[in-house]
Order: sequence, then C-alpha cells, then structure tokens
Amino acid sequence: HYPMKTGTVKFFNETKGFGFIIDDETKQDFFVHVTGTKETSQEGDRVEFELEEGKKGFNAVSVSKTA
Repeated sequence: HYPMKTGTVKFFNETKGFGFIIDDETKQDFFVHVTGTKETSQEGDRVEFELEEGKKGFNAVSVSKTA
C-alpha cells in the first residue's frame, strides 16, 4: 500500500455512488467509489485516503473524514 494522503472531496454523487477527491499534494483528481469510503462524504469534506491501482488508473480507497 501507498502512504496515506489527504485531500478534499471535489464532488460526490450519492445516487450513483462515486465521486472525486483532489489530492492536497499533487492537486490531482482521484476517482472514489462508495465501496472505498468508510463513511458518507460530501463536497468540500476534508478526507484522508489511500491509493489503489484500478483499471483506469489510481482510485482512492479507505476514505475517511479528517477534522
């Protein structure tokens, strides 16, 4: 596994169960699926996450809110 990263939820569609997180360090957008979240996230939430290689690049997993 890669080290924990921090970021901000850019967008999350609860109906479709996915969204995107902006990485604090690289400003890159990472796809996040509802199965990779520990709790419901909303736009603007501060989160920490890990990256996992998926079919279309890296996905954010183990996503949880930070204070």
